[in-house]
Amino acid sequence: MSFTYSRRYTGPLQAVVLDWAGTTVDHGCLAPAAAFLEAFRQSGVAITLEQARTPMGMPKWNHIQAITRMPAVADAWAAAHGAAPTDADVDALYERFLPLQIAVVEQHSDLIPGAAEAVAAMRARGLKIGSTTGYPPPVMEVVRRVAADQGYAPDVTVCAGETPTGRPGPAMALKCLIALSVTSVEACVKIGDTVVDVEEGLNAGMWTIAILDTGNEVGLPLAEWRALDEDRRAALRRPAEERLRRAGAHYVAASLADALPLLDAIEARLARGEKP
Repeated sequence: MSFTYSRRYTGPLQAVVLDWAGTTVDHGCLAPAAAFLEAFRQSGVAITLEQARTPMGMPKWNHIQAITRMPAVADAWAAAHGAAPTDADVDALYERFLPLQIAVVEQHSDLIPGAAEAVAAMRARGLKIGSTTGYPPPVMEVVRRVAADQGYAPDVTVCAGETPTGRPGPAMALKCLIALSVTSVEACVKIGDTVVDVEEGLNAGMWTIAILDTGNEVGLPLAEWRALDEDRRAALRRPAEERLRRAGAHYVAASLADALPLLDAIEARLARGEKP
């Protein structure tokens, strides 16, 4: 005799887990990119903005390690230092990076237009607000203070280094859900602007919404984005959307504010018994 046990969550959404830079603050995800470029420059190796942005969303030590493992960067490092980069070099780069990041992050922690209102709308529908970030706690002390002064304070923030493993693994997002007393991972949505954000949400068993216009994949400050005509914006969106959809995002939205209608679509899918 055999049995098949099938269990589906068909209730409402309970929580969202939001990214920070590029999703709720820092239009274009500028602060981390600038600090990575400068840390490598001070170490005698020039990296490109694309190289700095590619691993965005990972804990910053791991992000630096990922950059050093790029063949072009590893070759440039060997030419400058006489040997391939090691984890000891990553440690030294991180020590350079951290004060640079703390120094610049306050200038790049303005709320993205519409983000505070979007979070308020999420709370109004009964959602709890978690957040994860690749920033370590010393950097987030600054970011959280500046964001709170502008009216944004999530219920929970999990920083890089506060779980045994970081993004794109599920531990940080799941730590949010534990703190928020969420009863089912299917009742949660991860919203972020990087491939790593999408992977984090999928690995944690959540629905995922990827953010385009305000985030790392487009990578423009607000003033420059607003100055573009619609044809140029569309040209920048296309490859960014392709990367995020290829990563497995269930939905893609221009900004956090534009993600709100997608929450209704996800709840409708839950009611039909669908899973992420």
